[in-house]
Amino acid sequence: MTASQFAFLRLEFAPEFEAAERAERYALSDPGTAVIHARRALESAIKWMFSNDRSLPQPYEDKLNAYLNEPAFKALAEGRVFNVAKKVQRAGNRAVHESKPPTSLEAVEIVSALFQFSLWFAFTYGRTEKPDLTLKFDPRRLQEVQGGEKASLQERRELEERLEREAEEAELARQRLAEATRTIEELEAARASLIAEVAAAKKAAAAVPVEELDWSESETRLFKIDALLKEAGWRLADVRDREFEVHGMPSDSGVGYVDYVLWGDDGLPLGLVEAKKSMVSPLAGQQQAKLYADCLEGATGQRPVIFYSNGYDHWLWDDGQYPPRSVQGFLTKDELALLIQRRTVKQSLATLDINAEIVERPYQHRAIRAITEHFEIDRQRKALVVMATGAGKTRTVIALADLLMSAKWVKRVLFLADRTALVNQTVNAFKTHLPDSSPVNLVSEGHEEGRVYVSTYQTMVGKIDEYHHDGTRRFGVGHFDLVVIDEAHRSVYRKYRGIFEYFDSLLVGLTATPKDEVDKNTYDLFDLETGVPTDAYPLDEAISDGFLVPPRGVSVPLKFVREGIRYDDLSEDEKDDWDEFDWGEDEDGNPLPPPDEVDAAALNKFLFNEDTVDKVGQFYRSAHGEGMVGGGG
Repeated sequence: MTASQFAFLRLEFAPEFEAAERAERYALSDPGTAVIHARRALESAIKWMFSNDRSLPQPYEDKLNAYLNEPAFKALAEGRVFNVAKKVQRAGNRAVHESKPPTSLEAVEIVSALFQFSLWFAFTYGRTEKPDLTLKFDPRRLQEVQGGEKASLQERRELEERLEREAEEAELARQRLAEATRTIEELEAARASLIAEVAAAKKAAAAVPVEELDWSESETRLFKIDALLKEAGWRLADVRDREFEVHGMPSDSGVGYVDYVLWGDDGLPLGLVEAKKSMVSPLAGQQQAKLYADCLEGATGQRPVIFYSNGYDHWLWDDGQYPPRSVQGFLTKDELALLIQRRTVKQSLATLDINAEIVERPYQHRAIRAITEHFEIDRQRKALVVMATGAGKTRTVIALADLLMSAKWVKRVLFLADRTALVNQTVNAFKTHLPDSSPVNLVSEGHEEGRVYVSTYQTMVGKIDEYHHDGTRRFGVGHFDLVVIDEAHRSVYRKYRGIFEYFDSLLVGLTATPKDEVDKNTYDLFDLETGVPTDAYPLDEAISDGFLVPPRGVSVPLKFVREGIRYDDLSEDEKDDWDEFDWGEDEDGNPLPPPDEVDAAALNKFLFNEDTVDKVGQFYRSAHGEGMVGGGG
């Protein structure tokens, strides 16, 4: 088997090597598992640092985030080590909590980031033999060590829990062995000796600048930026695509060289990319990229869209339209051409009428105007609307899409819902009220094309990773101009935030949750002050206006939910299922015995599900046959 690129860790940092080698092995075949192992390697190394480096004070709690944010750690190597470590930590957290798994390319990015951190770590703290600083991570060698099958979200969570338990058990075993074989005096002497050795190793490494551990700009371009550009369809075959010479720079020679120029079919520049070293913030390239854009505009008459990137973090800046924003990759040729075209063809949203055949109620018009003002006047790209159930959220967003399309702000729309029934309902609503949008149900029509796509979150997670035969993504980061999130609540935020961050689009969230009950994370997702949505139409106001009727309680006879379950009341087959059910573990990890009964309160915590809701709804309809005022007209 090919030697691991992390072999320099093996001699003195065996636990860190084991985790890093696993991350390397799974990067291509199982990216989610790879990223989790990368995070464990990082955490193990950082805890080692804080245990043995007296310049790093213990943080307020034994959590990776607390270690990373300790000021003494953040200051290491002028903050560059922190930036790389934070990248690995965030990716690991997302792999455990979000349904969208990382792609192979993302996993390669994280493993390469772990390599840079590990090389710095081993060089700084290695006492016997420091690694060669000329070592560079080579993604091409991952083909030689890959293995394993892709894990589901549940499997990734179970892996994280198992790794955490194993780490704790290993540490306890090590401590017990040390205590059993050595006296307290011997342990303290060994500890003092190790701390002195670490201090000496760190001092010896301090003379070498951290830049020596970094990829060069050319390596960053070769291994990271080239791959992302090719995913977006940029073949980079023309000599003008790289290191393009421009004139008019504020230097003695007046000459500069643009790392990448992305050309349109008409020979005019659509975009440029300024590349920085991978451990350097891409923001360091912002001003230089702007100067390159000035030169290209002066020479061609067209100002390109600006990108600057260090291979991990990427920024897009259409500087006449919006402030710079973080993006997950690069736009295609057609998407960049559309951005530039919109500079001149898109109309003021305030000058166009809202289609009254789609929505006619005043609060719906008010919500649409609030969103468009937020987009056009405030130059914001995210909006959150709180609207009571039955007040017509779907029709409101259809009218919004119609307005944005008519004004040339939006070409393609993605509408996300959490259930297939809602997807079907939304597709039918678009077909009724906006048939020219050619709505596509991605759940049942996965390969169709249109202007409006409606999908469950789960389906979209898979669609993001679909590729055409030429290696380009079907749904790249710029594919949609507007993404709508139905029921933008906490569970959606936690599981599917990766979808919203992936697409570079306008973002609109819809929720019926009262504005004071929407959690802080949801407001943060939309860059809004907590408790202050873009627009709100609460239930009490809808009732007062006569558009909705007050709710009233109806008692539904669901036996188990009301009374709980007793073992003695079950059939023989049900008793067998009861005995085989996983009832959890005690404090020592032993399986708990089956109980004699489960009361109603406990049962509701894990049995109150969609089937229960459906039965309640069926009972209500059969017993009362009553309609309700609502549906947005």
